[in-house]
Amino acid sequence: MLKRGDIKILIIEDDKFLRDLLVGKLEKEGYKVFIGEDGLKGLAAARETPPHLVLLDLVLPGLNGFEVLSRLRDEKIPVIVVSNLGSPEDIERAKSLGAKDFLVKAHNTPNEIVERVKKVLEDSYLAR
Repeated sequence: MLKRGDIKILIIEDDKFLRDLLVGKLEKEGYKVFIGEDGLKGLAAARETPPHLVLLDLVLPGLNGFEVLSRLRDEKIPVIVVSNLGSPEDIERAKSLGAKDFLVKAHNTPNEIVERVKKVLEDSYLAR
């Protein structure tokens, strides 16, 4: 069984302020957190150190979040999209590419994001 201190979370987010805020909150909860500042760096980080969960922005320089999702799909890594995009079409597209959850940044606090991380981890790893 996974212990919180063993769980690795990858944050793929180009907004340094939000990225640092989420890193701090998740590390305070005991998770191991690593980052990718853009889509390519995020994919490289996921391949180098496979995470248990990915927090993914959709609007990224270079490779966008939808492309990252499609490339991570075969890895069976739970992904929570955290984005300013929030149209029904964007949500449907992300979920069809394998996202487990979709959070609109403007509608969710960092603490709410952490709570969703806990739920998706529980659903993904305890429900097996």
